[in-house]
Amino acid sequence: MLVHICCSVDSHFFMEKLQQEFPDETLIGFFYDPNIHPYSEYQLRLLDVTRSCKKLGIELIEGQYDFEDWMNAVRGLEKEPEKGARCEVCFDRRFEVSAYKALELGEKSMTTTLLVSPLKSQEQLKKSGDVFHATHGVEFIAFDYRKNGGSNDQSRVSKEEQLYRQDYCGCIFGLTMQRDQQHRLMDEMFSPLSRQILPASIEERLELYTKRMDLEDSDIPYKIIRERFLNYRLMRASVKTGSVIIPSYPLFYSTINRTSTEGKIDFEINGQFFLNREEVRFITLDTFNTLTASVYKNTQELMFNAPDIDIEMTLRAKLTESAFNTSAIIVVDEIPTAKITLLLETKTYDDTKEKLILL
Repeated sequence: MLVHICCSVDSHFFMEKLQQEFPDETLIGFFYDPNIHPYSEYQLRLLDVTRSCKKLGIELIEGQYDFEDWMNAVRGLEKEPEKGARCEVCFDRRFEVSAYKALELGEKSMTTTLLVSPLKSQEQLKKSGDVFHATHGVEFIAFDYRKNGGSNDQSRVSKEEQLYRQDYCGCIFGLTMQRDQQHRLMDEMFSPLSRQILPASIEERLELYTKRMDLEDSDIPYKIIRERFLNYRLMRASVKTGSVIIPSYPLFYSTINRTSTEGKIDFEINGQFFLNREEVRFITLDTFNTLTASVYKNTQELMFNAPDIDIEMTLRAKLTESAFNTSAIIVVDEIPTAKITLLLETKTYDDTKEKLILL
């Protein structure tokens, strides 16, 4: 039987149940989810599904990430709610490709782990599956593993197996509406020019879960925990003297009360140059290089190839002697002597992130 897989949280429990109820059935996992966005999220879910299938002894096939074709398929349905017309088209698209894969492999039946997801309509899924049974000859079997406490068992299994538990269905349109309803920043879509791995970002989780697989391969015990912290995202920033924009780099956690301010350098203490407004400080790239043991040639290079966040936080602690300082600290090639216009639009917010603990 071909099993279309959406994510490990749904698939691990679902396929365990299939193995228990149909011990003589050979299951083939098919990960085909071009709806998942951004691509780093797709990679993360595939990574965890790969681990899950390995633990269960199930062959896994990855389908094509034909995101542009999927976008064309749902064009005009961008504002449809969860379980609406867009989801139906999405199911049809994924079921069609899965049905063709089943035929290619000589399988006569298929199912999907989407059936166990509380965010999906089983009736909608069954309707799409029945259509392809009629047109392609591949039987769609709608297993209902939510009933009789199945959803609680699924939650228990996901915790015991320490599976990646994503908090949105996967597509950009569902994510946008969900974050709007939650009044939350859609920080999944940030891709900094500095190429940094941002705290609680998809890229950080991808690194963590990749390391987790390495630990398991080496039989090193670990635990994934969650912790609360103050997160930060930089929207945009610039430093101008007159009409000229000069290369500049705000350290992580740099904030001001408004989105812009103007002023002149008032005084200097130990290599830090203080603006006469908004508690803003400037340091030169030479100071940055010295205190971080870096060798950047100019600030523009720093802007596009920034160090790890931990290095910036260590530098902030050295400069401010405080773990709670969020004053703007701006790196420039040379300290401006003329009037400065600083644009700094940022967002700080309570957040949670995962952390890998070795036992």
